[in-house]
Amino acid sequence: MNRIRYGASEETSGKALTVVPITLQTARAFIAWSHRHLMPPQGAKYAIGLNSDTTLVGVVVAGRPVARVFDDGLTIEVTRLSTDGTPNACSALLGAAWRAAHAMGYRRLITYTLADEPGTSLRAAGLRRIADRPARSGWDTPSRRRTARGADGVDRVLWEITRQARS
Repeated sequence: MNRIRYGASEETSGKALTVVPITLQTARAFIAWSHRHLMPPQGAKYAIGLNSDTTLVGVVVAGRPVARVFDDGLTIEVTRLSTDGTPNACSALLGAAWRAAHAMGYRRLITYTLADEPGTSLRAAGLRRIADRPARSGWDTPSRRRTARGADGVDRVLWEITRQARS
């Protein structure tokens, strides 16, 4: 069984990055180790890894959109993207996530960032900023009552990349 190493080091910087298939279990472990502010997601449609030599330097996880209004069967959401800081890893993972989604027949990929994040990697991967979302006090709405648990209270930005339907 191959052991996966996490994290960039002097020896891995500057080497070619390779997109690799990974299990959700591996992605969750990497996210738990490296993500700045979110826990690993519970489920996913797919997960993709990025290696530098034999070291896993980043992961992206995509699944059904969290917002019901976007869950149309043709939209997928990047629910987590996490790297160890390797240059260009975020853009490479976003591009791989979109190529996989496109190959599976999805017409739209969305994701969110914190409002204070610049979105440089998202723009480099072809996503565009489409909406600013104000902080919510929780998941509770009149049509779907929820407790305050899980409220993040941060401003977010919605990003997307789309493909046109063929006629």
